[in-house]
Amino acid sequence: MEILIPLFGISVGIIVPLAVFYWQYHETKNKNETIIEISKNIDDPSKLEDMLSMLDERKKEPIDYRRSGVVTLFTGVGLFLMGVFFLGSVLKGIGALVAAIGLGQIIAGYLYPNTSEELTNAVEEFEKK
Repeated sequence: MEILIPLFGISVGIIVPLAVFYWQYHETKNKNETIIEISKNIDDPSKLEDMLSMLDERKKEPIDYRRSGVVTLFTGVGLFLMGVFFLGSVLKGIGALVAAIGLGQIIAGYLYPNTSEELTNAVEEFEKK
């Protein structure tokens, strides 16, 4: 009876990822087949382009490094504080590293503007000079 819990834990660690991959495969397969069936009946090329753009699942917006940097920075601060109060110097070092990565992301977000409005403003400021 004592062996059932470890076996169950190991099997769950194998079954859950396999089930997720299977589910993702069928979800994508059905979506693509539906789009292909609909596109067979479309005569307008502009509507066909819209259907093809639905297949492209990449994010259209650029990554906001400032936002992700703030989240990473405070995660690092939290890890550092957990190391100070509970678990010791190893966690303090890990927390400081994560906080430094977050600070770097914030700086990168300000050095490299990524939204179209920020890029337009940067170009206009450069043209004024």
